[in-house]
Amino acid sequence: MEEYFAWIKEVFQQGLVLPKSETGKGLVYSINQEKYLKVFLTDGEVPIDNSATERALRNFTLGRKNWVTINTVRGAQASAIIYSITETARANGLNVYYYVKYILEQLATLIDEQGNIEQSQLDSIMPWSQTLPVDCYSKRRK
Repeated sequence: MEEYFAWIKEVFQQGLVLPKSETGKGLVYSINQEKYLKVFLTDGEVPIDNSATERALRNFTLGRKNWVTINTVRGAQASAIIYSITETARANGLNVYYYVKYILEQLATLIDEQGNIEQSQLDSIMPWSQTLPVDCYSKRRK
């Protein structure tokens, strides 16, 4: 990384690239974002790229064509909740179908007389819970 940023600065000092050209704009961006582009070197939790995020958003983007029926705020909120649940399940290596089936069954048992669920009871059905049934961990088709 240090060699990359040293090279960029050298290119600009020697005037090999015009700052207003497309290449120049990209290199200026790199120089301005140097601090942020190096974060993954100091924190192992930070990925080197955002491919996982882009893959997660891909399903959401492809689904837009099917959203003709989601023309209300409540419909959009429901859609966001479903996408959040399914993508979080995928990120935790779960089979989405079996996980959603499981949480729908469990939610029905957790509801009290007023239709509320105690937040602490949800911990056992979260995608990262160690108490999920084996079915939820079955392999997805590749």
